[in-house]
Amino acid sequence: DNEILIFDEPTAVLTPQEIDELMGIMRELSKEGKSLIFITHKLEEIKKVADRVTVLRRGKGIGTYNVKDVTKEFLSEMMVGRKVQFTVDKKDIPPKEVIFEVKNLSMKTKGTTRNALNNISFKVRKNEIVCIAGIDGNGQSELVYALTGLKHFDEGHILVNGEDWTKKSIRYRNSHGMSHIPEDRHKHGVILDFDLKQNAVLQTYFQPRFQKRGFIKFNAVSEYAKKLIKQYDIRSPRDEDSIVRNMSGGNQQKLIVARELDKDPDIVIAVQPTRGLDIGATEYIHKQLIAQRDQGKAVLLVSLELDE
Repeated sequence: DNEILIFDEPTAVLTPQEIDELMGIMRELSKEGKSLIFITHKLEEIKKVADRVTVLRRGKGIGTYNVKDVTKEFLSEMMVGRKVQFTVDKKDIPPKEVIFEVKNLSMKTKGTTRNALNNISFKVRKNEIVCIAGIDGNGQSELVYALTGLKHFDEGHILVNGEDWTKKSIRYRNSHGMSHIPEDRHKHGVILDFDLKQNAVLQTYFQPRFQKRGFIKFNAVSEYAKKLIKQYDIRSPRDEDSIVRNMSGGNQQKLIVARELDKDPDIVIAVQPTRGLDIGATEYIHKQLIAQRDQGKAVLLVSLELDE
């Protein structure tokens, strides 16, 4: 029976059908005389349910508008500070040879006889983005864990450039052409209490350029982090010395994308790469993935967003 309800990014992990149901509930609450504050970066949701919208950018109020009087394009420009492309600029490129192949992969669900994955086979070719679509909880996570080495699977094979990677270690995969942008950036992407430069070399600190006789070359690590910050427009309060926990979600994601793509991979596995990101960061990451495809990489995209 509360009169004021605050919804903070309530649709982040909901399916399209569940989002529609929630929007309906919010409209009913409004008709009952409740006051709703709805925090979101999704323009479609703002247009569907909000009466007025206040735009925040870098902690400052940019303006308050009647939703019926403004367009999505106007709102996106207010949010980001520049015009945003809603259509992805992607030219046609014919795919070439197979880079990544999965053959008859099966994985049992822990503690049951049921399969989480049952006889999965597909190929991803050079200059190609292949997408795994579907509602969350239908085997996408298990598939990615199997492909990246985070979990063992029961049957099947994984091949990269014709080489059998089925039993290869995670370090081997990371250092021989596989990049992984994980769905949960806090759990599998960064160490929140490390600084930016430490997170930049999580998978490469043992390489000669970053260590000598087991001792880290701190200057080399700092210079590398500075390069990523400049190249990928990563914004943080203290540059390479920023603790990652204190960075925005969008900049944490940019750091992960920068680290993974800078390895010059053959296959990029990108899982929910724009989850929880504003429209500017989303546009940026889409451009990065398409750039990888254009450079001859194979990209496997796992997304719950049908627009994506």
